[in-house]
Amino acid sequence: MSLPSPTTRTSSVLWSGPAIVACLAAVKFAFHMATAKLYGFFIDELYFLACGQHLAWGYVDFPPLTAFQAWLTRALFGDSAYSIRLFPSLAGAGFVLIAGAIVRELGGGRFAQFLAALVVLLAPGYLAFSSYLSMNAVEPLIWSGCALLVIRIIKRNDPRLWPWFGLLAGIGLLNKHTMLVFGFSIVVALLLTADRKLMFNRWFVLAGAIAVVVFLPNLIWEIRNHFPHLEQLANIKRNGRDVQMNPIMFLLWDVLMANPAAAPLWIAGLVSLLTGSLKRFRVLGLAWVIAYVVLILAHGRFYYLMPAFIMIIAAGAIAVERMTERAGRGWMRPAYASLIVLVGLLIAPITVPVLSPDAYVRFTELTHIKQPRFEHRQTTSMPQFFADRFGWQEMVETTARVYNSLPPEERAKTAIFGNDYGQSGAIDFYGPRYGLPKAIGGHLTNWYWGPRNYTGESMLVLGDNRESLGRWYEDVRPMAEIGDPRAMAQEHFTLFLAQKPRGWTLPQIWPKLKKFE
Repeated sequence: MSLPSPTTRTSSVLWSGPAIVACLAAVKFAFHMATAKLYGFFIDELYFLACGQHLAWGYVDFPPLTAFQAWLTRALFGDSAYSIRLFPSLAGAGFVLIAGAIVRELGGGRFAQFLAALVVLLAPGYLAFSSYLSMNAVEPLIWSGCALLVIRIIKRNDPRLWPWFGLLAGIGLLNKHTMLVFGFSIVVALLLTADRKLMFNRWFVLAGAIAVVVFLPNLIWEIRNHFPHLEQLANIKRNGRDVQMNPIMFLLWDVLMANPAAAPLWIAGLVSLLTGSLKRFRVLGLAWVIAYVVLILAHGRFYYLMPAFIMIIAAGAIAVERMTERAGRGWMRPAYASLIVLVGLLIAPITVPVLSPDAYVRFTELTHIKQPRFEHRQTTSMPQFFADRFGWQEMVETTARVYNSLPPEERAKTAIFGNDYGQSGAIDFYGPRYGLPKAIGGHLTNWYWGPRNYTGESMLVLGDNRESLGRWYEDVRPMAEIGDPRAMAQEHFTLFLAQKPRGWTLPQIWPKLKKFE
């Protein structure tokens, strides 16, 4: 009996499933780092960066984890685009790694691991999630990590792993409250299958307790502040800001975001989990269906379901691997992988900044492939997800030019008021390099930070109009025009200097300035 040579062992390791998956994860990380500076910061990023300077256990529209990431990455690596987008890029690489891990746990071989990792690497939705700092960059890691634990619990019949599920779910709740959707879906799916027996033990109870304890600081914050997130969601529903989709359109947009060429794969994965060769893990297939139904009933945005796709993509890769194992079908593997790559590359420019603005417009005119609309907001030449990355620094530069032109004694008492969190966040992020003070504003969590000792006797106001300001001030003067041609329509406005309040002070009227929408 002869042992394999070191060269053979090294070659075997390099061509193993985990090694291939790791290479694809490295490619995804490198891609996001290489494209990090092509466009400016996204509107939400500016808001999260501002929140990172006010660390708390909660914010109006999101839990604390993203703000903590914003604080941490700036503290460690500074304010560059590479720093701000480092954690999302790492999370994107994590999507690829965990897809491979789920395939291995489900019994898939090298090709299945490669295929699942490739689909996740090129899925337009995951490319978008990993291109900017947000809750969405972390959520697929949490959901798929929980799915991996469920697989191991079922496979090993070992409920002692439930506490790890609880810990991960608790962290997920600190990242985004939609973790409740996945947790609920898993519990209901377990109850609907014979695997319910895995719930009736102290380990499952302990998992629930751990999740509650981890989430408790944010829950207490929500209670103490009268659940501002629910107030915001009610306001959004009332004003009709979000685009509502029927169940078919909801799913069709997810088909696009998961790569249309991959639809046969993940559908095969879902069927395999529900009724096929992987039905031992039917809980995951049922959880996906339940999450879909819950999000439809709750009028969630279509991309809220994307974190649940990794587990059915993994199952689908195994289905494809087994289907192509038969003699004469080997050609299908490179052919299908090539199709995934071609379609993924074709759609990528609509979800991640890889083209210049002019090239993007030409691309959409040529291909007729466009970004889905998820809000009723007026765009310009660029779609919302890209338009919200333009004009912020130029806005701050113009504001600084006006602010610094004021006499010193007037400048000292002049506040800069932003009417949306992007305007306020941009002032807070870019302003210090131009000598600007922190902004004030009533939009979302900015309202909690108050008027910052300003009386309101003099304000530079962004994103408002003369008529509205005239009801509050005797003297309203236009100072400059602001608006990048590629930015959203609401970011095109006149910068006003408002002075001589009509019988009020800012602390007195601050409660009326709250805008949770």
